[in-house]
Amino acid sequence: QVQLVESGGGLVQAEGSLRLSCAASGRTFSMSALGWFRQAPGKWRQFVAAISWSGGKAYYTDSVKGRFTISRDNAKNTLYLEMSSLKPDDTAVYYCAGRVAGDPQSFDYDYWGQGTQVTVSS
Repeated sequence: QVQLVESGGGLVQAEGSLRLSCAASGRTFSMSALGWFRQAPGKWRQFVAAISWSGGKAYYTDSVKGRFTISRDNAKNTLYLEMSSLKPDDTAVYYCAGRVAGDPQSFDYDYWGQGTQVTVSS
């Protein structure tokens, strides 16, 4: 089993920045990729970004390219999401997720965190 705990959410003004963290524990060596998803009220959960656990290859949804950066520190078992030039449309609950195998951009991750709220005011 893998446990994921997000932190770093909060309220920020438009064009501001925020960094989310996700601390992983348990059988982290079993994971092939980690990702960030988000869900706004009344909307489906959306893929935001993902990164392979070992190789560092990163994936982003088009709406965050150039604004968000995903990274991981394997020594600390921590995943990060650096968010800049934030927009009100980025307001959502952000979830960290981990998977054992498969496409990093698909939704069928094996492990999920509890989520952290990000609110961007205009």
